[in-house]
Amino acid sequence: MTVASASHSTLIDIRDVTKTYGSGTLALSQVDAQIERGAFVSLLGPSGCGKSTLLRIIAGLIAPTQGKVDWPASEGGQRPDDIGFVFQDATLMPWARVLENVCLPLKLKGVAAAAAKDRAMAALARVGLADFAQAFPRELSGGMKMRVSIARALVTEPPVLLMDEPFAALDEFTREKLDDDLLELWSGQHWTVIFVTHSVYESVYLSQRVLVMGARPGHVVSEFVIDAPYPRGLAYRQSADYMAQCAAVTASLRKAPA
Repeated sequence: MTVASASHSTLIDIRDVTKTYGSGTLALSQVDAQIERGAFVSLLGPSGCGKSTLLRIIAGLIAPTQGKVDWPASEGGQRPDDIGFVFQDATLMPWARVLENVCLPLKLKGVAAAAAKDRAMAALARVGLADFAQAFPRELSGGMKMRVSIARALVTEPPVLLMDEPFAALDEFTREKLDDDLLELWSGQHWTVIFVTHSVYESVYLSQRVLVMGARPGHVVSEFVIDAPYPRGLAYRQSADYMAQCAAVTASLRKAPA
């Protein structure tokens, strides 16, 4: 295990974050973590350990009960207004065509229709779905729906992309393909990505760093630096280094307090 420390390029500084819900449930307890600008970081842990809660606190969708999230490397030290968020469910409007779904964030920002269409088509092209702009969600496969969801998150060109188990419901082949597509997009767009997953194999394959969280109340129990070079592919998936990293992360996850 290798532990990374904060640096001058820290974009997101999570300090002593604790979350207790109104019901009395303690979801997170004193979480500390630093995310550097341009990093790809996974939050890994069992179901119910607070991964999604932490992601929503980072996004500003909910507030911590204690602690804070600072943005030292962001403009003005403030959370960016246009953080991209991809949920586990594609959450597309079923009555609207693909293009309309992707245009939605721009429409909410008051972007003119013509400019919004151009930007939405560019986002769809990035995820390989430009030819499906006029399709309805019901006409798409699960993997294609998730691509639309990613395009919708990207259309505002956000500096930070938060992803909450976006590929969990997909078959293994589709999931691996979307993992590769996501890494290609990340390498070209230079976002900061925080990716929630309960898959050890996915976290190691995608990430520069993996933060392992223990069961509720959620807290970071260990941190791994995955220093395999990009691009990664089938050769890396089949390598001894990949399997060794997965084994180390799995061992840490098993030792985490239940």
